[in-house]
Amino acid sequence: MTANTNTQAENPIDPQRGYTVLICDLIGLRFGPDGKPDSSEVRAHVEAKGGRFHPSALGDKAGLERGRVHFFYQPDLSTQEELIEVAGDGRYDAVIAAATFLPAETVFPLAGVRIGAGTGNMGSRSWGGGSGEGGTAALMNTPGINSRATAQMVMKAILKVLPDLPVDRLHERVARGAFDTGRELRDFPTEKLEGKTIAIIGYGNIGREVAKLARAFGMRVVIHARPRHRDWIEAEGFSFAADLADAADGADVLSVHVGLGKQDAQSGRYANAGLVGADVLSRMNKGAVLVNYDRGELVDIAALGDALDAGQVRHAAIDADLFSDVSTGRLSGPMLPYLDLVERHGDKLELLPHAAADTDHPSRVAGAKQAVDQIFDVICRQSVTNAKGTVPPRYFSLGATTPSGVGPVTGSDLLNLTPQECSEFADLCDRQARLWKALSSARPDERSKIAAEQGEGLVQLINRLCFGVEKSNLRGPYH
Repeated sequence: MTANTNTQAENPIDPQRGYTVLICDLIGLRFGPDGKPDSSEVRAHVEAKGGRFHPSALGDKAGLERGRVHFFYQPDLSTQEELIEVAGDGRYDAVIAAATFLPAETVFPLAGVRIGAGTGNMGSRSWGGGSGEGGTAALMNTPGINSRATAQMVMKAILKVLPDLPVDRLHERVARGAFDTGRELRDFPTEKLEGKTIAIIGYGNIGREVAKLARAFGMRVVIHARPRHRDWIEAEGFSFAADLADAADGADVLSVHVGLGKQDAQSGRYANAGLVGADVLSRMNKGAVLVNYDRGELVDIAALGDALDAGQVRHAAIDADLFSDVSTGRLSGPMLPYLDLVERHGDKLELLPHAAADTDHPSRVAGAKQAVDQIFDVICRQSVTNAKGTVPPRYFSLGATTPSGVGPVTGSDLLNLTPQECSEFADLCDRQARLWKALSSARPDERSKIAAEQGEGLVQLINRLCFGVEKSNLRGPYH
């Protein structure tokens, strides 16, 4: 499912006004002929909808073509000071961002869209900060767009250390002919992922994609989430843990996917800051792996340092924003505290600059296009898709959307099935049911005969049904 893609001509806006939208992150990750990241796909999408794309900052607003939505592309903005300077006076009606943090002082009267899941970096007071509560503008995201890319990077981080075979070392020796398999291979025993336990914190789109990949590797999956998710978690064959520390108990890997949560208005602290602390890390198996490809603030840095010191955690993979002031070189962002661990534990750390979800060009382009659609819907129809927090009174909600195959099963997934597909599912189920009933009611001596004669056909029916269910996005929680 995607956001509404009606053209501007089909949804007329105020002809006496030019609307302005700031894009402050890359909307294309492949390099074009000019050697710069290519934004042409999103530009074409904007123009096909009747909008205008400007590869520059907003100048004289009075000179803009009226009756149009104008997008101003400034992907090099990064520091709070820069963003406040260009967007602190409300000159932009809306904003599209990905990893860039929007400080509270930035003003966007109509809306903001975050490309990707979560909105912890969308700190503008226009919509009440990252929670989207209490403001007058609409806050949205594009959930599921980069869920698979992030989940695959999580597995890559795990596979760097589990199985723990020293591949580089062995390659170097083999390449120079300095290894004897018969005599020396026994000196390199290794663990495997199969049978290991991974604790996943959060049952959102990314957490669920990680769970599916981990199961494919033969891992035991334990998920900590809100109690309302328990039935669906267990229906998918995963284990549910109501308590965070219980989820971590005996885990070989812990992967965090819950977001920052609500921000306290007085302290500015997020509800989930420091969520992974000493009580959680101590419950994991000694030598466990921590992956935080969510938000840097979710981990208690001091507790992680102690766990690395003690060998309780053998490896920590962290993906968080790191910003550098152009004029002073001063560093900022949630990655900054982790840098204090590098001197003591550099060989046990893998630090990424919030890149895990941003490595996939098609996902970023798809997310940017959806964000453009959502901005058009807000301006042209006063409608909000994938709202975070409260929806301002002047808008109405169109609900949530995710890419096909990602996220919960919806009524639309069922309604999108053709009559022929429904008939095929019914036939598969009926044929299976007859064989299952035959096996359940037969005498012991007859069961062997049925299994010998009908077993192959039954398993083929099962496989065909499972494939059809996955293809049609009919597996998972129902929303």
